[in-house]
Amino acid sequence: MHEVNYQLGTFLTALTQRIYSDCTYTTRHEGAPMPASLTWQTKRGSCRDFVVLFVAACRAVGLAARFVSGYQEGDSDQSNHDLHAWAEVYIPGGGWRGFDPTHGLAVSDRHIALAAAPKPAQAATVTGALREGHPAQATLTSQIHISTL
Repeated sequence: MHEVNYQLGTFLTALTQRIYSDCTYTTRHEGAPMPASLTWQTKRGSCRDFVVLFVAACRAVGLAARFVSGYQEGDSDQSNHDLHAWAEVYIPGGGWRGFDPTHGLAVSDRHIALAAAPKPAQAATVTGALREGHPAQATLTSQIHISTL
């Protein structure tokens, strides 16, 4: 953090931009996020991988940070909206502020949060469990419509 003269806002902006500019985005619809070290080593990942990297970097310098899952409004011509992930950092006197390293930007009103938690698994939108000896089959479908007023 000494490269940004211990300025919190400058650090968070620089970190967001560094992940955005140095890493290549890849679509990965399934699976847990990769460890931060692997994402940084390969310089590739999905939005959830970039968030885990961002949160790890924040925590390494003593900042409280959490994983957020939700939707980003994006392009209004877009017909499909997949889940998106971003990070929030607790700023003393300012509360939780969002940062989206996938897009290299601070979170705006175009992000719609569904869940926030210290660990990505705790922000999962759908969870379940099977009991041994009880066969089960489930199907989940969803349709997302995002419109502006």
